Amino acid sequence: MSRYDFQIPVTFKHRVVFTRGAFGEGGEDLAAVLSEGGGRRALVLIEETVAAAWPDLAREVEGFFEQHEVVLRGIHVAPGGEAVKADDAWVRETWRWIDESHLDRHSYLLAIGGGAFLDAVGFAAATAHRGVRLVRMPTTTLAQDDSGVGVKCAINAFGKKNWIGAFSVPFAVINDFRFLHSQPEETRRAGLIEAVKVALVKDRGFFEWIEANVSRLAALEPEALEICVEKSALLHANHICGGGDPFETGSSRPLDFGHWAAHKLEALTGYRLAHAPAVAIGLALDTLYSTRSGMAPSSLAERVFPVLDALGLETHHPALDWLDEGGKRRVFDGLDEFREHLGGDLTVLMLRDIGEGVDVHRIDQEIAAACIDELRERRGASV
Repeated sequence: MSRYDFQIPVTFKHRVVFTRGAFGEGGEDLAAVLSEGGGRRALVLIEETVAAAWPDLAREVEGFFEQHEVVLRGIHVAPGGEAVKADDAWVRETWRWIDESHLDRHSYLLAIGGGAFLDAVGFAAATAHRGVRLVRMPTTTLAQDDSGVGVKCAINAFGKKNWIGAFSVPFAVINDFRFLHSQPEETRRAGLIEAVKVALVKDRGFFEWIEANVSRLAALEPEALEICVEKSALLHANHICGGGDPFETGSSRPLDFGHWAAHKLEALTGYRLAHAPAVAIGLALDTLYSTRSGMAPSSLAERVFPVLDALGLETHHPALDWLDEGGKRRVFDGLDEFREHLGGDLTVLMLRDIGEGVDVHRIDQEIAAACIDELRERRGASV
């Protein structure tokens, strides 16, 4: 018998563009991206909340394509939020639109919306014809500074977040700052948690910039918000492209600091707790754990929590204290689900200090439980 091992080298270009008015004054940026690919057809999907906030957007899209060689095959409006990821219904609807529009692998699917919307549409694009060119156009802080520049797409299943999905590099990411400033204030502010996260694990200088400018960020000053979003997005993209494991074949997931608890809290609450607030709680928990377990100095928490407070981010939720029939906190089930989702050994990123992460392979649940108690007491929450 014989065995032959072949190496398949693959290189992707990850295009990330920052612009303003992608279908109007900034149209040359989007036009350049589309001309680079040489595709001749496009389909545009808009999240319904974005369509409601921008009633002229469909006309702007039509006007843009009338001036360029790519043929617009249709515009559709679809739901967003975790509801669009709850099952495969909207993925199937997107497949139907792709089929009816006669898109091929060289065609473009433009998705305009928040992170969950981009996730569902992205999964449909990744699986239709084994891959239609996806142009992500994130509209929320969270999507522009983190998930929108990623290379993953997924929907939820079996009561677990992102259980069905794929790794698929988008053809391009167009971060249009015009959308950034049109979100509700609470959503705009909460999405900054991913900037705080990536600063904590990757860039001490960036965290110090956030500290120094936190009042401007809390006030949603446009210039500060745009600087923060762009820096965060580039840190995420640089890690994905230069970190050595863009498709997470190993067990380490450095950009998911605080996420093992966040994902479980979302699922426990039936996704009534949104991703950004859940990450804030998970980040607070893992920051405390890093200090209380002796990995990081106590001064770490003393610097992180004032930033979270200034941004108006809660650091406790009653679901942290929900128990199973055996009296165990249900949130701790998130550890095994986190391990199972990634494969291999449990690997959770904690902090040695600001800008310095460390992988751990065991969580002391007594220490973690004490940290949860501390979070509850800190916020004056009740079980």
